[in-house]
Amino acid sequence: MADATPAGVADVLAAYIEHSPFCAHLGMRAETVEPDRVRLSMPFEERLVTVGDVVHGGAISALVDTAATVAAWSGLESIDNARGTTVSLTVTFVAAARAADLTAEARVVRRGRSICFCEVDVHGGGTTVAKGLVTYKLG
Repeated sequence: MADATPAGVADVLAAYIEHSPFCAHLGMRAETVEPDRVRLSMPFEERLVTVGDVVHGGAISALVDTAATVAAWSGLESIDNARGTTVSLTVTFVAAARAADLTAEARVVRRGRSICFCEVDVHGGGTTVAKGLVTYKLG
């Protein structure tokens, strides 16, 4: 994982993914954390399936939300005493994620004083499976 963020924020954010019980349950890993840009992975596992070999949309949505959250936090110089929450989450499913490891690439499109607008692309099996738009409030 690249650590191009100020004061080791990238390490803290990667540790958040690693130690979050929910992220661990879904198998998420931080691949890259840079200012306003994040890449997370979620390997395929049977427990993520909804029917047959299709990854559940809820698992994909959680990956989108988590990637945007980390992207929003990645632009901060320090995350000491920082708070935040997702304000809006829209996920468009483009193709079925069939028995595929997934990668989410999130980027901050616009950063205000407290609101971040993020775009997230989710890829798996050589194709785009979902696109997300996330509004995140840092407080």
